[in-house]
Amino acid sequence: MHNHNHDHSHDDCHGHSHEGHHHHHEVSAADVASKAFIAGIVLNGGYVVIQVIAGFTTHSVALLSDAGHNLSDVASLGLSLLAFRLARAKPTESFTYGYKKTTILAALTNAVVLLLTIGVLGFESVNRLLNPQPVAGGVVAVVAGIGIVINVASALLFFRNKEHDLNTKGAYLHLLTA
Repeated sequence: MHNHNHDHSHDDCHGHSHEGHHHHHEVSAADVASKAFIAGIVLNGGYVVIQVIAGFTTHSVALLSDAGHNLSDVASLGLSLLAFRLARAKPTESFTYGYKKTTILAALTNAVVLLLTIGVLGFESVNRLLNPQPVAGGVVAVVAGIGIVINVASALLFFRNKEHDLNTKGAYLHLLTA
């Protein structure tokens, strides 16, 4: 049986005080964002597994290198989730402001990783243009199609809250452009 206690004092409905009355029945934006990060990690982690299996079975360096890129996306989402949860931690005697700035540091770290990833992919793209290699087109196309669906679905997880948190916006933009 559910025990529903309140720490409050109800008076009548004629404007008297209702202080201390706290209900937490609504799902907070923080809970929604946290669930979005977890879902994004699961979806993209599963996609990395698909890419690795397909890459090894077809001997596709492209799929394996993209799996590495997507693994960095999963790590980025994990870092954002960690920062998001740390930011909600209560201040302590040592950290009187709490851990709210971790979200900014995570967003900065993710931006740097994204720029490095763009550089590596750009370098690899130029290398592939100069030294073309045969590709298992059908398998790569199917895996790429799965990747598009997963990236769009993952980006949509963050769409609603993208304007409320820097990490959520970063995750949204990262997944939308991946």
